[in-house]
Amino acid sequence: MLYGAAALVSLIGLADSIYLTVEHLSGRSVQCTIISGCSEVLSSSYASVRGIPLAAIGAFAYFTVFSLATLAAFGYKAAAKVLILIVGAMFLTTLWLLYLQAFVIGHFCQFCLLSAGVTIVLMILVITSRTKPA
Repeated sequence: MLYGAAALVSLIGLADSIYLTVEHLSGRSVQCTIISGCSEVLSSSYASVRGIPLAAIGAFAYFTVFSLATLAAFGYKAAAKVLILIVGAMFLTTLWLLYLQAFVIGHFCQFCLLSAGVTIVLMILVITSRTKPA
């Protein structure tokens, strides 16, 4: 049940990341509608890793989580073990990116905050599923 929820939640992150990747690659500036700061965050030097948009890396990570969570929901124990590692790495990356937005860039991006929220929910779901008695 919790792995199924994780698979569904990961689709939100995947959609968010794909949107940001498309906007980045097309050269369009993303405008925040709820808060201001998207342009500052998404045009910062932290928005790409060796020329690859961070959002594209995020899309790959969310797709991987979706795939692993789906497999885990169908009882594949190996997928559940890898899932905790992937989501754990995503969670640590999220903490770093939140730090960068708050203390280095000085602006927040609503789409980045959505991704952070999704990753936090995924971490809670995966940990809960691992500690839940069978």
